[in-house]
Amino acid sequence: MSLKVKGTRLMVALFLCVSVLGQAPPGSRAAQRLEEYRQSKAAALRDDFGELVRYRAANASLKPAAPDEKRVVFFGDSITDMWNLAEYFLGKSYINRGIGGQTTPQMLLRFRQDVIALGPKVVVILAGTNDVAGNTGAMSLEDIEANYASMEQLAKANSIHVVFASILPVHNYTPDSQDLFAQRSPQKIVELNRWLKSYCADHGDLYLDYFSAMVDEKGLLKRDLAEDGLHPNRAGYIIMASKRLIPTSLNCPDCPAASIMYLSFRPLRPSGIPWLRWRRKQYAGECPRHMFPEGAGGNACASRAS
Repeated sequence: MSLKVKGTRLMVALFLCVSVLGQAPPGSRAAQRLEEYRQSKAAALRDDFGELVRYRAANASLKPAAPDEKRVVFFGDSITDMWNLAEYFLGKSYINRGIGGQTTPQMLLRFRQDVIALGPKVVVILAGTNDVAGNTGAMSLEDIEANYASMEQLAKANSIHVVFASILPVHNYTPDSQDLFAQRSPQKIVELNRWLKSYCADHGDLYLDYFSAMVDEKGLLKRDLAEDGLHPNRAGYIIMASKRLIPTSLNCPDCPAASIMYLSFRPLRPSGIPWLRWRRKQYAGECPRHMFPEGAGGNACASRAS
């Protein structure tokens, strides 16, 4: 039996046998729903744990990035998968490579195919909520953090700038939100976000603080931003689009100043259309350290020139 076949069988065995409880209390409806989800995915993940087949054809048909193209890959789970980037970022070379239900070990498996091989300037990584839930088995915070670090190191080794988005808060304010909330510990989400922010500061990456922009006074996701307590609705994605602050000029590391464009978000007009305004600001030094201006909605992790 080949090593590859043995490894695949071992991975599937671990997927099926490891504790399925995650955050949900034993015997609860949330735990039962998680088990049903895991069993429904077992056959497919036995053959393709990373679900590389999902974007294989799309990647093959994608033209190589032009020399002056500011290509950005949004890499994540269902929150990214459900996001129509073309609707929120008109005319931008932003590529969606989200897959619903995925965890960081799955994303790490497909990082080369779905990120590196596409030749982006930037990757925006939004992941972790399904790890907390236990979609592919119970995971320690240290295991999740190690997967974050591995993706970051792979990106940097291929000259790709890294933006880590915080894990979004969750809520239990609606009937549809009860099970998803019970599977996801708000405390673990806060702990992982704290680690991400610190890691970004230590490694010169960028931390995009969606959590602070979307959390309410109780520490949960604002009620009007998601019907099921997890997946943003249009109002949620509008906030995320205003905070995504992806640079349109990346001339690092040789440029003396990094020029970026960013969206300024203000409350909705009566018509429900957000006020969006482009602004430009210059920062001296290496672009990866000066991509986000102060007060634009995201926290720059790397030190900025004064």
